Amino acid sequence: MIPWVQLDSARTPDGAQELRLKRRGAEFSIMLGTNELMNSRLSGSEEALARLSCERIADRKRPSILIGGLGMGFTLRAALAALDRDAAVTVAELVPAVVAWARGPMAGIFDGSLDDPRVTIREADVGHLIRVEKAAWDAILLDVDNGPEGIVYKGNDALYDAAGLAAARGALKPGGVLAIWSQGPDSRFTRRLKEAGFAVEEINTRANGKRGARHVIWVAANRP
Repeated sequence: MIPWVQLDSARTPDGAQELRLKRRGAEFSIMLGTNELMNSRLSGSEEALARLSCERIADRKRPSILIGGLGMGFTLRAALAALDRDAAVTVAELVPAVVAWARGPMAGIFDGSLDDPRVTIREADVGHLIRVEKAAWDAILLDVDNGPEGIVYKGNDALYDAAGLAAARGALKPGGVLAIWSQGPDSRFTRRLKEAGFAVEEINTRANGKRGARHVIWVAANRP
C-alpha cells in the first residue's frame, strides 16, 4: 500500500490546532489533528451543497453566491457548473495556506476553477462578510466545519447561533438561500433555523454518489 506523505501544515486562525495536507498517490486528505476534514475521493455531498442551492435560485439574473470554506474546491466547481456566465461567486477562506494548497499541490483537483472570471477568493472570515454585507447574496453556502459547531475554529460557533442566523438572513436577498453542510443531523439546529425565520429543508445525501457516509444539508430559504 502506498503510504501517506505529509506535504504541509498550517495553524488554525486561533493557533489552537493544526491542519495537515497529506497525499497518497493521487489522493489528498486534509486533517485536523486525527480527524479527516475532507478527502479528494469523497466529493458527493459537497457537490450536492452547491447543486441544491443553485437549483433554488436558477431563475435569478446575475446571482451572487458566497461560499464559506474553499476546502478542495468541490462546492466551488459544482456551483460554477450549475451557474450561468453572469454569476458572481465569492469564496471566503480563513486559512491562507488552504488557498496556497489549492494553487499548488492540489491545482490538478481545482482544474483551473480559481481562475474562472466569475470567482473571487477572499482570505477572510465568512462570518465577517455575512455581518457587513446587507441583502447582498442570493445564496450563502457554508462548509467550514463538520456541522453547526465550530470545530476548525471556535469563532465559527457564531455562524450557527441565533445572532449568526439573523445576520445570515440580513445578508441574503429576499427569497435567498442559506445552505449548510453537516456530517450528521442536528434537530436542535433545524429548530434554530426555523425560529430564525427560515423555511427549512433538511436533505440527506451521500459522501460519494449512492455510497459512503450519510451527510445532511440544510437548505434554508429567506422568506420575503
